[in-house]
Amino acid sequence: MSETSDTPSGELTTRTLTMPGDANPSGDIFGGWVLSQMDIAGGIAAGQRAMGRVATVAIDAMTFIRPVYVGDVLCVYAKVVREGRTSLALELEAWALRGRIGERVKVTEGVFTFVAIDDEGKPRPLPETGEPLPG
Repeated sequence: MSETSDTPSGELTTRTLTMPGDANPSGDIFGGWVLSQMDIAGGIAAGQRAMGRVATVAIDAMTFIRPVYVGDVLCVYAKVVREGRTSLALELEAWALRGRIGERVKVTEGVFTFVAIDDEGKPRPLPETGEPLPG
């Protein structure tokens, strides 16, 4: 991950419009809100790879690069960078489209680790790539 890139890395996973209720009095979106949007996107991407339920177990190397403002569209891109037996790590990048249609800038990046879990919340092995969906 690098803040110097002008092109997102990974697959577009979520897009959402920032709203006044997500901001401080100065109009900057709360970092915790941005982090939660990244966790949602990571959960979607990890769940697709795990072919089922996942849980966030770690957030590493989280970097806030630029502020996000009310009226920006926050776009989160996800890329699997590491897989273990039951877990996977994703690089997540958040990019803002200023004022919904303006300049696209990278605002946040981080590495999120998820573990595949079963119906009882216990770790389960990741399916082999190309394995059919369970059920």
